[in-house]
Amino acid sequence: MMHRNENHTIEGFVSARGTQLVDGNGRPVLLRGVGLGSWFLPEGYMWKMPAQADRPRRMEQLILDLVGRRRASEFWETYWDNFITEEDVKRIAAEGFNSLRLPLSARYLTGSDASSKLLEPRMARIDALIEWCTRHRVYIILDLHGAPGGQTGTNIDDSPDDQPDLFRFPENEERTIEIWRALAERYKDEEIIAGYDLLNEPLPGWFSEYNHRVLPLYRRITAAIRSLDVRHMIILEGVHWATDWSIFEEPFDDNLMLQFHKYWNNPDRESIAEYLQAREKWNLPIFMGEGGENNTDWYSGAFRMFEDLDISWNFWTWKKMSTGNSPASIRKPAGWDQIVRAAEDPATVGALGPEEAWAILREYARGVRFSECEYHPEVVGALFRRPPLRIPAIFYSYRDRGTGFDPGPATQTVQASPAGPEGKGGQPAAEPPIDFRRGDGMRFGYVAPGVQQGIPHFAHNGGEDWSDEEWMYVQLAPGAWARYDFLASHPAGLQAYTITLLLCGTAGSRVEVSIAGKSWDIVIPPEAAGCFQEYAIKASVSAGLQPVKVAPLSDAVQLQSLHVTIAE
Repeated sequence: MMHRNENHTIEGFVSARGTQLVDGNGRPVLLRGVGLGSWFLPEGYMWKMPAQADRPRRMEQLILDLVGRRRASEFWETYWDNFITEEDVKRIAAEGFNSLRLPLSARYLTGSDASSKLLEPRMARIDALIEWCTRHRVYIILDLHGAPGGQTGTNIDDSPDDQPDLFRFPENEERTIEIWRALAERYKDEEIIAGYDLLNEPLPGWFSEYNHRVLPLYRRITAAIRSLDVRHMIILEGVHWATDWSIFEEPFDDNLMLQFHKYWNNPDRESIAEYLQAREKWNLPIFMGEGGENNTDWYSGAFRMFEDLDISWNFWTWKKMSTGNSPASIRKPAGWDQIVRAAEDPATVGALGPEEAWAILREYARGVRFSECEYHPEVVGALFRRPPLRIPAIFYSYRDRGTGFDPGPATQTVQASPAGPEGKGGQPAAEPPIDFRRGDGMRFGYVAPGVQQGIPHFAHNGGEDWSDEEWMYVQLAPGAWARYDFLASHPAGLQAYTITLLLCGTAGSRVEVSIAGKSWDIVIPPEAAGCFQEYAIKASVSAGLQPVKVAPLSDAVQLQSLHVTIAE
């Protein structure tokens, strides 16, 4: 089932108006997007490559050594032509995304470490993407992911020597300004482009001695753009992987958006408080421009938070090799491990004959097409809270108290798990206090007995499931309640959904579950007391965002998760 919003139209340029984005008719726009990582700036981890081939220039050298110049050139042309096609954009739009972020490399755009002239054959691919996105009504953000010399001094910007040479050599700043000037001249009339993301993740903390150079460069790039293009929005990222906004001052342009990135940590208001405060202080919109590389449970919390707090977002990334935590998974070609070994040890390059290497690389360049990928709809489902999905109970609504949740009376006492010595239930809540959603006043604990971890572990880069020791619950006592939203996206009319709650409580504890104006009572039977057990209800609802309210009526209960599926 496709989920495209057919009412989404492109009307004029996207721009900042106060803390919101609006289109050309003044209608609010919340960007919900996906990044096209590894297209024009391949990253080694997306190819399952070692450090010796972790960035484009190292990959290029490896492939050149394996198959020679003519075939290496043919490989890259085929790869660039196939990695993203209109088929990808059509599926992105059909899934409900309304935008994409396009990472650009200066070396891709110019073919050189020393030029700022855009190469027409390579720009033609971006022109084609603009045509596809216009046809399918998907905004584009142009993202300079790899600036001349490198803005991070790491693999992600194709750094030649692991130094942030953009800020060490003035000629690289000049080339960066000229590239943006050329992009603005070329695309100044394209309404489908939502904005210009000037630099991706400049300067990790260990290069902070150059931090003072970032904002002046942003000003100079913006001035160059504005000399040609006064309509496109300018997007600025903080330093240290876009997480540190201390470099920013009063806005210097009236059409700005500030961007942060979020990986592998608490999805809670406290973790993004700096960005929420900046939004109000400077009266401008904010953007979570990269987040992902985790598991679907984390996605269901983090991306719901962005929605609830009116933050435009972009998921990283659309496609990579042998993955379960991106929507599209490129199948690893037979023999790929031999390419990896050649990268790890150049002495083995000769052992892999050029014909065999070419066969493997040719299969890969063809296999990156969307039609050849394995698709993971559950990843997109988690981003949009679209069934079938599991919602960890700790990811109740991020709306304000009284709208999305209520911790109940302030005098509520902490109730220990009813499990007894067998330890079948969770621990007593908040012993020790868990550093998560502190401002909500809700009570949390770990499901597994004996876990004493103050900071939750949310770093699951490869999409690994949470271990038993990492699962948490939220404790709800009478007077407390929590709301969980899911997106019912069936075509029309009513559709039955099954909501399965994983609960622990004492015998006879009653829990009210409300959805679509109806309520169901769950009563915990004596034989299930003290254990986490599944309790299912079936509700018929209309299409749209559906809130599920869970409230105990007698005795405290511990809620671990909700699983929402389309009923059979």
